[in-house]
Amino acid sequence: MEVIFLGTGTSQGVPMIAQPPGTLNLANPRNWRTRCSIHVIMGGTRIQVDAAQEFRLQCLREDLREIDTFILTHGHADHILGMDDLRRFCDQIPGHVLPVYSTAAGLERIRQVYPYAVGEQPASKGYPCFGLKEMPRKLELPGGTIQTVLLPHGSVEVLGLVFEEKGTGKKFAYYCDCKEVGEPARELARGADLVVLDGLRPHAHPTHMTIDEAVVVAKAINAPQTYLTHMTFQVDHDATEAKLPKGIGLAYDGLRVKL
Repeated sequence: MEVIFLGTGTSQGVPMIAQPPGTLNLANPRNWRTRCSIHVIMGGTRIQVDAAQEFRLQCLREDLREIDTFILTHGHADHILGMDDLRRFCDQIPGHVLPVYSTAAGLERIRQVYPYAVGEQPASKGYPCFGLKEMPRKLELPGGTIQTVLLPHGSVEVLGLVFEEKGTGKKFAYYCDCKEVGEPARELARGADLVVLDGLRPHAHPTHMTIDEAVVVAKAINAPQTYLTHMTFQVDHDATEAKLPKGIGLAYDGLRVKL
């Protein structure tokens, strides 16, 4: 299994517009964060999770050429607004309809934002076309399975995803955009080779975990490696990572992890 971090920043990106001076070492490329999404290759199946505003540029940077399945964790702007650029991937699959999974609320948001892309065939050559499906508790794919759990994120619930590769048994948990990770979600993630957690910033936020809150969850799950993601401009990569316990690090745009 391979996990590619396309973006690791929060909804405003990092640095943000009118970035306060002196808050971040912008000479460090790991402090330049596009909005959050990942690409997972599991047993040869290519799964895209979320599509941020920079999705096209992320795909070009990482030379992504195929997507078999798309999962929207939730319908917030920084996770859905790049979906129009899935059109190129729709062009390259038989029937040109990309399977798209989300919660019922996520699917409704897709219908609202992309009415021209929902159907049984593209509206015109080169258009995106999404085959909408409600995400089951356990999704069976040719390369393995994805189990899901709902995580609290303000007024919405977000899909937490646990991937397990068929051929190797490797396991990866992705819990982004959440205020807490309860015991059912922790139990589902136990035994994972890699865990990725929401770690927004040092101080409290009403809908995201802080760095310290994420560290508590990481220790409870006790994976060999945990990365934090969805970080604001208040998180300097080197300064923050130096304070983290062993086995816990900060993800960065372009990070590739092979399991």
